[in-house]
Amino acid sequence: MNNVTELVSGRGEWLKTRETDDGIVISSRIRLARNLCGFPFLNRCSESERSEIQSLVMTALNGSELAKDYFYVELENLGPLEKELLVERHLISRQHANTEGPRGVALLADETVSIMVNEEDHLRMQVLGGGFQLDKIWQRLNCLDDQLENRLEFAYHEQFGYLTACPTNVGTGIRVSVMMHLPALKITGEIERVFRAARDMRLAVRGLYGEGTEATGDFYQISNQCTLGKTEEEIVEDFRSTVVPRISDYELRARELLRREKPALVEDKVWRAIGMLKYARTINTQETLTLLSYIRLGLNMGLINDVDIETINDLFLSSQPAHLQIISAKRMDSDLRSKLRAEFIRRRLCDHQNN
Repeated sequence: MNNVTELVSGRGEWLKTRETDDGIVISSRIRLARNLCGFPFLNRCSESERSEIQSLVMTALNGSELAKDYFYVELENLGPLEKELLVERHLISRQHANTEGPRGVALLADETVSIMVNEEDHLRMQVLGGGFQLDKIWQRLNCLDDQLENRLEFAYHEQFGYLTACPTNVGTGIRVSVMMHLPALKITGEIERVFRAARDMRLAVRGLYGEGTEATGDFYQISNQCTLGKTEEEIVEDFRSTVVPRISDYELRARELLRREKPALVEDKVWRAIGMLKYARTINTQETLTLLSYIRLGLNMGLINDVDIETINDLFLSSQPAHLQIISAKRMDSDLRSKLRAEFIRRRLCDHQNN
């Protein structure tokens, strides 16, 4: 792959569904923060030091299992739309897209691995998987971390563990994150239960694009806040056996409550969403994601069957601003995007029905 815009032809790993998924856990992600010995933290690095870090990381990657499969993107060489595309696909952070200086990201074409270079730390490597598969992605990330550590000297302290730019990442440097779709809890007004449970378990609850973002389309990122005092395996196991099952159970109970006590309410939201998306002539991103969220809920609850989850996942991604403009091959202001988005969604839903 020579151009990041080619990514728009794929669905994106974080939105791929599996037969065993219940529609609540959208994706699983684990990230490790690492810094190189002999260099200051990034906020004190010179431009030449940032360039040297890039070169060292790429040399290490060329000796890893990713050597034949990854491609490296220097963000300085990308335009705003291409950087926003990577943010929308959860391959880089918004901070990484918007800062300046030598920086980049190493990617696999299937989008399961993303290694940000010179973001907040020298390296932030992540493995991403659709659905709930923390054990699998942790094994893969742990192996990659070991391979890179054999070729790079990471900043490490015997007492404090891996040293990171932000004190909250010191220790293991691990961030376990699951993207969860919790529309029933939102509809029933019980989403506060998630926030209370998160506080009790020392978790962070963020929006679709992480820190500082709101829960768009009823998608919530649940991640650990503590990286010190537990091993990586213990943190992953907490999520696998306690955190995700507990929050999933809240959502399933809320869906059952809607089915039993307020069937007309949820059916109305689902069918109104379908009608609006089929006939709207202008629609913004926020409203689109909210309506797609209701349709996802209807599919997961078995209330509708004239559209499939893959189509909804495709629309969720392709209707976002950068995707829409790259697919259309032209820059647009928000008004024109809203018009084209409505047309694009109508066409996709009509094509699906005709098939």
